[in-house]
Parts: sequence; C-alpha cells; structure tokens
Amino acid sequence: MQHSKKTKKIGVLLLNLGGPEKQEDVRPFLFNLFSDRLIIRLGPAMLQKPIAALIARKRAPTSMANYQKIGGGSPIGTITSRQAAALEKMLQSDGDFIVRPCMRYWHPFARTVLEELAGQGVEEIIALPLYPHYSKATSGSSFIDLEHWNQQTGLNIPTRTIISWPAQQAYIDCLARRIEEGRQGFARSPQIVYSAHSLPRQFIDEGDPYVEELGQTIAALEQLTGHKGVLCYQSRSGPVQWLTPSTPDMLKKLANRGCKDILIVPISFVSDHIETLYEIDMLYKEQAAGLGMQLQSTKGLNDDPAFIKALQTLVLSSC
Repeated sequence: MQHSKKTKKIGVLLLNLGGPEKQEDVRPFLFNLFSDRLIIRLGPAMLQKPIAALIARKRAPTSMANYQKIGGGSPIGTITSRQAAALEKMLQSDGDFIVRPCMRYWHPFARTVLEELAGQGVEEIIALPLYPHYSKATSGSSFIDLEHWNQQTGLNIPTRTIISWPAQQAYIDCLARRIEEGRQGFARSPQIVYSAHSLPRQFIDEGDPYVEELGQTIAALEQLTGHKGVLCYQSRSGPVQWLTPSTPDMLKKLANRGCKDILIVPISFVSDHIETLYEIDMLYKEQAAGLGMQLQSTKGLNDDPAFIKALQTLVLSSC
C-alpha cells in the first residue's frame, strides 16, 4: 500500500444480500428480492413490482415459518455488522478506513450507507462483495445498485470494486481448516459435498462465470486438503431451469451408492443465514437421516479472525 493512500479516508462496503430481522420484515424483504429484474424477470418491466408483491404475499407465510425455526429472522445483518467492525479494527494500522455493511434487499441499503460515508468525509470507496464467486444476480446486482445510488444522490464518490475472489489464498485456507475440523466429527472418512446457491441455467449460458469460479475454489481446496468432493446446488425456486444437480438429488444419489457419512461445505456462503441454518442443518440433515446417512456441515466463516484477515488482504490488495 502506497504512503499516499494512508492519508486518504477510504470507505469499505461489505456487500451482501441482507435478510429479514424479524417476522414482519419477511414479506417486504421478499418483495424487494423479487422486484430485482437481474434475478428474475416477471413479465414486462412495468409489471415487475406488482407481480413481486403477489409472490411476496403468497410466499411470506412459508418463509416466516422457516425463519421462525432459526430464531424468527435472519442473523446475516448482525453477522455482517460484526465482520465490518472486526475488519475496520484490523485495518487500523493500514490507513484511515471506515467499514460498513451494505445490503441489497434489506437494511442498511446503499443510499443510507453512502450518505453516512460522505458525511464522515470518505474520499474513496472499496466495494467488497461477500460473495467469493461472481454472478450478475449477486455481486453484479449489488454493484449496479451501489453505482445507481452513488449517482442519484449526487455524491459520486470514486469507487473501486473487488469483482470476485474464488481462489484467494487466505479464504481457501479458512475453508480448508473448516473441512478438516468437520472431518473430525466422523468415525469414517465422510463424503464431501459442496453445496452452492443455485442460479438459473440461463445466466451461465449467457456467460456468467459463477460455475467456473466455484470450480476454481474447489480445485484449490482439493489441492490443499487432498480430499475430493462433489458439487451441487441448493435454494432454487420458480419454473425456470436451474443448475443441477440439486442438493436433495445429490443426497439421494449418494445414498443409492451406499454412502453413510456426508460433510456438507456451503461453498458459496461465508455467513450463516437461512440457507445454512435451516436448509442444510435442518432440512437436508433430516433428508439424509431418512436415507440412512449422517450429515454434518462445516461451520460458517462469519467473523472468524482468520476470515477477517482474508478480507483485510483483499482490501489492501485493491489499494
């Protein structure tokens, strides 16, 4: 990092999905999610929000019940705030940094965070997505939203983006440790299953590098750990063609092969939320048990100091 950067006040935004913090947040959160045409196009543009409102109303009761099972709401806001505070503290000796969470579909939204940073005299922003693997539906949507509000507010703070970081060494080291820790919970060597958030197949056909970057992470992990795994996809919804195989289908396939022990690595998630705490740790665990298998998952990276160190390295490498 050059000396000139040490005197500049830099804002670091940890970009993430966001999540409903309490039961009454679920429906408006779903509306915000389904209003984003980068994720799903619901008819003509003028009908996107009305259709999103209908979907949110229909899905809210089921989603609320699922969130109730993990405490009533998503912990992702709290976890991202802890990550931001820990990263800001770690960056203290590297320059004048302010680190804040910035969510796409729930508070704190980009406009609010940008105005806060401007009020604190931030001269430059580093946008760091908490998605290691780029997709236009995740990091891409957050980048567009951030740029939109940067212009709409008239702040126009110079911004540099960290596009993706699928094979960043400190991140790979963190995941490898989680895998080794997870393996210790089994009497026999478990089958490693990498479960990533699914995407519509069309995104990949149009050039989205998401699957390719997942492969980079897995290749780096397998080289480091010496353990092979299989990749599958979770959290799909709607009538479009999704990436395959799905995680439930993979579990059935492994059971048919006589597999007894499964270690799931939530490969595209760095923070615990509904997909890890409910889908993996409850839904898939129950499915595996019904198929005669023991299933455990690796612990979330969350605000583990080793993971925060990985984020620090990413920030400093971008300066």
